[in-house]
Amino acid sequence: MVSCRLSVVSCPLSVLISPDLSTKSRMRSNFEKLRVYQLSEELADGIWQLIRSWEQFAMDTIGKQIVRGADSIGANIAEGVGRGSFQDNRRFVRNARGSLYETKHGLRRAYSRRLLTDSQVERIKPLIDELTPKLNAYLNSIGQMPVERVADDHQHTIHGDV
Repeated sequence: MVSCRLSVVSCPLSVLISPDLSTKSRMRSNFEKLRVYQLSEELADGIWQLIRSWEQFAMDTIGKQIVRGADSIGANIAEGVGRGSFQDNRRFVRNARGSLYETKHGLRRAYSRRLLTDSQVERIKPLIDELTPKLNAYLNSIGQMPVERVADDHQHTIHGDV
């Protein structure tokens, strides 16, 4: 019924939307347009793909913690946008940054315990390297321009050297 492509920019969730909602209500939320949010989804999905095949002990100890940390990055970005105030948004983006650092820590531990290969790290590291400064740039931009414009600007300009 719902087919989500691996692309983070289009994941129709029509089963969650009541049929009586207007088309405008079904438009993508501002947080989904943010490049930092899209990167957080890519990172979380990539980590999920790596970890889901681990043996049980590794999965139950560090694996689930890494997945929760990675999932929390995007969840905090979304919740911050949904709170409606710049102060709350900043607080949740700081939480997202903390979750990103927690995820980095977990990945470092997993690598040192030989749960991740060099090639797996090479696939995830560029996402982390791109997300980290963009998350900080997004944090610094909150309150600098209207929310609608922030989402549009981050969609287009945060791709570059921010």
